[in-house]
Amino acid sequence: MKKLLVIVDMQNDFVNGALGAEGGLSALENARALVKKARSEGVEIVYTKDLHGENYAETQEGKRLPVPHCIRNTRGAEFADGIYAEGAKVFEKDTFASVALGEYARDGKYDEITFAGICTDICVVSNALLVKAFCPQTRIGVASSACAGTPGENHLSALGVMQSCQIDIE
Repeated sequence: MKKLLVIVDMQNDFVNGALGAEGGLSALENARALVKKARSEGVEIVYTKDLHGENYAETQEGKRLPVPHCIRNTRGAEFADGIYAEGAKVFEKDTFASVALGEYARDGKYDEITFAGICTDICVVSNALLVKAFCPQTRIGVASSACAGTPGENHLSALGVMQSCQIDIE
């Protein structure tokens, strides 16, 4: 069985920085365990990385979310300690989802794809739904304990949306 683990935006600014997610440190610990397990089982691991330029405030996202984060070449943009599996493919993006990730998943013909990361209600849901659209017959799952979202019910709401789109919540 060909498997893929996708770690979404586990970067310092999302774990406990400028846009620290509620439960970010706990999600990071659980994601580290997933990465360790995947490596021991020979499961392929890829990452998405949110990156913005100095002109972030001028972008549509920056106008709607005026909190500079994941600015290229800053500590906030770096992966959180212990999450990155050396040599793994990274999909850099300046928006919520990565079309290149969807194409990669489709072309890889995986039997199973699991997502973990931050923020559940923004980038995890966007990438999981995009990959589901590219790979409608592939089992897609989300490791909910290795995800964190914005405060309030948004994390749970995003999990519900994904579940309604036939993405398994683990």
